[in-house]
Amino acid sequence: MIMGAAGSTVYYNLRLRHPTLDMPLIDYDLALLFQPMLMLGISIGVAFNVMFADWMVTVLLIILFIGTSTKALFKGIDTWKKETMMKKEAAKVLESESKAADVDGQDYKQLPSGPSTVHDEEVPIIKNIYWKELSLLLYVWLGFLAVQLAKEYVVPCSITYWILNALQVPIAVSVALFEAICLYKGTRVIASKGKEITNWKIHQIVFYCFCGIVAGMVGGLLGLGGGFILGPLFLELGIPPQVASATSTFAMTFSSSMSVVQYYLLDRFPVPYAAFFTLVATFAAFAGQHVVRKIIAVLGRASIIVFILALTIFVSAISLGGFGIENMVKKLKNQEYMGFENLCQIS
Repeated sequence: MIMGAAGSTVYYNLRLRHPTLDMPLIDYDLALLFQPMLMLGISIGVAFNVMFADWMVTVLLIILFIGTSTKALFKGIDTWKKETMMKKEAAKVLESESKAADVDGQDYKQLPSGPSTVHDEEVPIIKNIYWKELSLLLYVWLGFLAVQLAKEYVVPCSITYWILNALQVPIAVSVALFEAICLYKGTRVIASKGKEITNWKIHQIVFYCFCGIVAGMVGGLLGLGGGFILGPLFLELGIPPQVASATSTFAMTFSSSMSVVQYYLLDRFPVPYAAFFTLVATFAAFAGQHVVRKIIAVLGRASIIVFILALTIFVSAISLGGFGIENMVKKLKNQEYMGFENLCQIS
């Protein structure tokens, strides 16, 4: 479901530009910094999901979702207040300009203000694709896919099995390190904030890479794509809500599809049900993107995205947590085993 929703959302966003800057809505440099570590975390998280009992996953999911939704809600309120202040300032400027026009008389003619800074129009997809960055992201994804397929032909938990697993580290680290060095030297920038940041510190880059791994681990463990973590994190970095949503979903497309591959190879879900829900989620996400974009255009408030994110995460905590607790109670009544599983026996 997450893969289908993320895929359709990325297709929709690939036609859009940044709301205020002349660049794609998706920030490829931001994705390059987080996606490799996100993929590495996904592999670790999937292994944990196999070993952890269902009730452990349920508890972690409830804690994570409630904490993340609360954080996103406060961020949304803060963004709403900033937008309100900007609207008031804009209204004052318009009022002062109209008064000046009345004083100068009918012959007054306002000078052109220059080209608009809003670039949120649709453009051909080809113009919004940065092929070099996309090829690096695909290199990571294909590398991880090759490792997962190769693992199917070796004995679980053998030396070859662990060597193949370890190969994922240099694949992810090589791309993340390349992007980190470029950011540190200033040859690449995260420009989507509206002002280019060139004074990156080493501890900042290491921390963000660590956050990518944690997001991937959580995504793999709980069956998510990691976007629930990256979205609020990007907002904390000061990335505009539209860009934060688009970029986190873009990274989530790679991680969620890799999760699907790994869970399929482990035979952890029924394919017909998965295909049906993927189709439903794809159409729902595409329709949702269109509706939300229209709402933002009417209200002029991008904070709507943050509130929707907070609401979605909170509802997920209630619904998934509720089903998880119900399943846990049934197992307790039936006195079923609820401890850790053996990764080597299940693989």
